[in-house]
Amino acid sequence: MTDVNRTAPAEVRFADALKFWLKLGFISFGGPAGQIAIMHRELVEQKRWISEKRFLHALNYCMMLPGPEAQQLATYIGWLMHRRWGGVVAGALFVLPSLFILVALSWIYVAYGNVALVAGLFYGIKPAVAAIVLQAVYRIGSKALKNPAKTPVPWVVAVISFMAIAVFGVPFPWVVLGAALTGGLCAKFAPGQFAAAGAHGMAAVAYGPALIDDDTPTPDHARFKKSRLATVLVMGALLWLLPMGALVAWQGWGGALTQMSWFFTKAALLTFGGAYAVLPYVYQGAVEQFGWLTGPQMMDGLALGETTPGPLIMVVAFVGFVGGWTRQVLGPDALFLGAALAATLATWFTFLPSFVFILAGGPLVESTHGKLHFTAPLAAITAAVVGVIASLALFFIAHVAFPAGAETGFPSNVAWPALAIMVAAGIALLRYKVGVIPVMAACALAGLLLRGSGLA
Repeated sequence: MTDVNRTAPAEVRFADALKFWLKLGFISFGGPAGQIAIMHRELVEQKRWISEKRFLHALNYCMMLPGPEAQQLATYIGWLMHRRWGGVVAGALFVLPSLFILVALSWIYVAYGNVALVAGLFYGIKPAVAAIVLQAVYRIGSKALKNPAKTPVPWVVAVISFMAIAVFGVPFPWVVLGAALTGGLCAKFAPGQFAAAGAHGMAAVAYGPALIDDDTPTPDHARFKKSRLATVLVMGALLWLLPMGALVAWQGWGGALTQMSWFFTKAALLTFGGAYAVLPYVYQGAVEQFGWLTGPQMMDGLALGETTPGPLIMVVAFVGFVGGWTRQVLGPDALFLGAALAATLATWFTFLPSFVFILAGGPLVESTHGKLHFTAPLAAITAAVVGVIASLALFFIAHVAFPAGAETGFPSNVAWPALAIMVAAGIALLRYKVGVIPVMAACALAGLLLRGSGLA
C-alpha cells in the first residue's frame, strides 16, 4: 500500500535531472502509451518530482498538440522543473539516442540489406509490422469509436477517412481538415456525438507529497509574460529560418535536402493522433510524390522504429537517411555523410515545432491548473485517425501478401508463410497481450528460419 505520509523530495539538481532524461532516452520503448507509463512510474510514483494531478494536467495539454505527446510531456516537465534549458534538455535527450541508433541501423540496412541474413530477418519483421498497425487500429478505435447506435458520427468519419485515403488518394491534410470541420458542426448541433479523450486511462491516485504538488505555486519562470512568449516565438522562427535559408542558398528550393526539410515541417504540424496517423501522409510524400524510398522500404523503416527507443515518429530519420542515400545529396563519395545529414535535418524539422508549442504554451496551461477539455474538432480528428491507420494497415497487408505485386497471378503469388507470421503476430499482440519487442524478435527469427530452409 502506498505511503501517502512521506515527505516531499528535496529540490532536484539539474545534473540529476539530466541523468534521468538521458536514461529515459534509452529505455523509452513501447510507443507513447508505454513511454508515458514509464514517466508516470518514475516521476509520479517513485521519484515524486510531480504530482498525479499536475502530471495529467500537462499530459492533457500535450495530447491536444500535433507531435509526439510523450516527448512533449518530457519537455514540459523538464521546463517546469528547470526553466527553458530544462525543457530543451529533457526533450532533446528523449530523441537523440533514437537518432543515433536509427542512423546506425539505417546504414546497415542500405549497405547490407540484400545480405541473406538481413533479408531473412526482414522477411519475418514485415508481417509483424502489419500486425502491429492492426493492433493500433484496434487500440485507438476502441477508445475513439463507441456504441454506433448512440454515436454514429465518429464511425462515419472513420469510414469516410478510410475511403478517402485508401480508395481516392485524398491528401492527409484534407482528411484532417474535413474531420475538424465535422467536429465543429457537431459541437454546435450534436454535442453528444464526440466525447473528450482521456489521458491514457490514468486515474488520480495518491503517491505522497511531490516536489511539484497539486497546490505548489507556479514558479516565476512558468508564469505567462508577453515578453517570454515573444522570445520563444522569435527563437523558434530563427531556428527554423536559419537552416532553411542556408539550404535554399546552397541547393535552391528544389534541392532534395530543402524539400525534405519543408516536407517534414509540414508533417510535424499534422501528427494529431500519434505517429501512425501521420504515416500515410509521410508515405504519400516520401514514396509517391518524391520517390525518396519505396513502399517496402517504408515498412522496413517502421519495423526499425518499432524496435528502437524514442517516439515512433522517429521513422522520419530512416526516411531521411534512405532518401539522402538514394539521392546522393553530398555526392557519390559521401553517401553516409549525406544520408546522416538528411536524417538529422528530418529530425530537426519534425521536432522543432514541439519545443515551440511547449515553451510558448506552457505558461498559459500553468495559469489554469484545471483539467483541459478537448474540443469536438479534435475528437473528430481522432475518429478520422482510426480510418487513416486502417488504410495504412491495408497497404501493409497487401505488401506482405503480394510482395511481387497482385497482378502476377493468384493464388500462386501469395506469400503464405509471411501471412502465417502476420496472423500469429496479431494473435500474440491482440489476444495474449505480448509486448512488441518479443513479437518482433520471434517474427524475425521465424523469417530467418523460413528463408534458410527454402520455404520462403
